[in-house]
Amino acid sequence: MNNVIDFINTHRDRYVDELKQYLAIPSISALPEHKADVRRTAEWSTEEMRRIGLQNVRLIETPGFPVVYGDWLGAQGAPTILFYGHYDVQPVDPLELWESPPFEATVRDGEIYARGAADDKGQVFMHFKAIEAHLKQNGRLPVNMKIILEGEEEVGSANLDNFVKDHRDELKADVVVISDSPMFDRGIPSICYGLRGLVYFQIDLRGTKSDLHSGSFGGAVANPAFVLANVLAQMKDRGGHVKIPGFYDDVRELREEERDQWKRLPFNEKRYAKELGAPRLFGETGYSTLERVWARPTFEVNGILSGFTGEGAKTVIPAVAMAKVSMRLVPNQDPDKIAQLFEDHIKKVAPKTVDVKVTRMHGGKPWMTEFDNKFVQAAGRAIEKGFGKTPVFNREGGSIPVVATFQEILGLPSVLFGVGLPDENAHAPNEKLDLGNFHGGIIASAYLYDEVAKG
Repeated sequence: MNNVIDFINTHRDRYVDELKQYLAIPSISALPEHKADVRRTAEWSTEEMRRIGLQNVRLIETPGFPVVYGDWLGAQGAPTILFYGHYDVQPVDPLELWESPPFEATVRDGEIYARGAADDKGQVFMHFKAIEAHLKQNGRLPVNMKIILEGEEEVGSANLDNFVKDHRDELKADVVVISDSPMFDRGIPSICYGLRGLVYFQIDLRGTKSDLHSGSFGGAVANPAFVLANVLAQMKDRGGHVKIPGFYDDVRELREEERDQWKRLPFNEKRYAKELGAPRLFGETGYSTLERVWARPTFEVNGILSGFTGEGAKTVIPAVAMAKVSMRLVPNQDPDKIAQLFEDHIKKVAPKTVDVKVTRMHGGKPWMTEFDNKFVQAAGRAIEKGFGKTPVFNREGGSIPVVATFQEILGLPSVLFGVGLPDENAHAPNEKLDLGNFHGGIIASAYLYDEVAKG
């Protein structure tokens, strides 16, 4: 392994220059005007995978954006890793809050700023470089590798389940590795063993056929904006408890051992609030902040739109109001069941004075594994070698729906091998990736393949 690690250390600056090229392509899957850019990113990925020595590299078409596939299967008798990542990125708005252009990667104070730096191009790219180091130095990998990259993760992975089903024989492996998550904190590497799931909705209310003069018609009809505010206010109580009937029925409660371990983690609530710019933290009564974001379900309003919002005054009763809402789910909650409970609750609490339309947009199942399985432990040893510190084991509040897909369709355990940071602004302006973590992640990835082979 020494020659592989020396190669990685020698090419540190080159890796950053190459990553900048990857980050320069605005692969925003949510916006139709970037359709060509998303495909161009898929093509860039295939070219890079061929260049580093992967075989059978190709684009596999789906009804949406293509899946990028490549493999190296020359390690006879060794385990096979299926690596999953995504090459699409989030929209960049509000653009004015970016300190540097989102697709002109800029290095400041040891961090690289660009959309996709942490989520997920930077973390995909560290595996490209670890694979390259093994193949350039030794002509082989210690394990067999299969890589799939999708271009629709940021819009719900609508076509991925069918892709996995259709290619289940080709995707046979022993373990899935995913690098699309943060470490516990700066200087504290971690291995994640649990994720929350998700259901996402749009709520549309209509009161009248057009906006109305609030003087001539005020008091005669319901105001959709006000009705929407009332409906949303009935989703949670003052203690942060979700009021949808049946919402908590299947929640897997925290084990006392987990609660005890998390209490010992170096987490400061006051510092956390200060970093977020929050006057005070808020969440479900009876749980710590870490417990709330890792192991408790939530209901959140993601956006609201109604009426006149320009400069000056315009006295109207808006005809329509819209909100986008999401619920993060925990093991053993089922997204379809929760979605139905939510739809039933909306019908109950919305008044007859407005027309209500509820649209399911996307979702994903929660996931959890036991952190004493051999692949998670191999990942722990690799992270320790890459970062020089023993990792902690934690859950994560975000969602990666494909993890449950791999478990259900392929029967594979997953290892979440992320090197981002909690303050990386993954879905916000000024997204960034710490270059020390990026470099340590390349080394740790190189060790991971070796540790899985030994395991």
